[in-house]
Amino acid sequence: MKKRRLIPLILIKNGFVVQSRNFQTFQKIGVPLTSVKRFTEFGADEIIILDISRENLYDINRDDLNFSNESNFPRLVKNISKTCFMPMTVGGKIKSLSDIELYLLSGADKVSINTAAILNPEFLKLAVREFGSQCIVNSVDVKFLNNEYSVFIDNGRKKCPYSLNEWLKISEQCGSGEILINSIDRDGTGIGFDFNLINITLSAVNMPIICCGGAGKFDDFIEVASKTDVDGIAAANFFNYIDQSIFLTKKFLFENNLNFREPKLIEL
Repeated sequence: MKKRRLIPLILIKNGFVVQSRNFQTFQKIGVPLTSVKRFTEFGADEIIILDISRENLYDINRDDLNFSNESNFPRLVKNISKTCFMPMTVGGKIKSLSDIELYLLSGADKVSINTAAILNPEFLKLAVREFGSQCIVNSVDVKFLNNEYSVFIDNGRKKCPYSLNEWLKISEQCGSGEILINSIDRDGTGIGFDFNLINITLSAVNMPIICCGGAGKFDDFIEVASKTDVDGIAAANFFNYIDQSIFLTKKFLFENNLNFREPKLIEL
């Protein structure tokens, strides 16, 4: 049986790793290389790195940290890939096939597409045709609004015209390899995953689903792993703030017989 995945999500804003809450407030908490190295050492199954910068600024002006200040995101990805020994999904500001190619050449194994796919589903089809469905993750950001789940784009700023079910089915028809479903309402709250949202997503499509948004304690991972059929569980703030969080969470899941790989520390 295919093992399920535990996936840290790193949000990068102007070169820094940031903590997010409801896609509205952001707090600097570190630098990408340090985070990736830590997640690699503690045995993460995969990693997702999303650029949420509004500006093209990635130089953090901290030469004292021995950090390579980069002029653009692909260069940052290339530098990160040198210490990342797990599959890496990269997303943010993807608008063309050449953007996807550049991320892949920089070291990404998969790309996450959000706004560009919804604005032009044909682009999603072209991306799948050019690079293969296994390479394309459709990131779907969702907010519960007026008693229904609405899909948002532009880092949660704009409501899109599709209903959640409509967009999920379109994404599947276009050939997406998997869905990253992210609850804007739960983002950074630590109150647990949105099971209703997860189950709606699982019922709508027959493809791998990664859920994200709301993790606050180890039991949240046990609950979602035991009560749903998601292929992957992702979290940002939880993994960034708790020491050895990836290793300990995986140990917790493995010891509860929940089809995750045995936790192992990796020496770099």
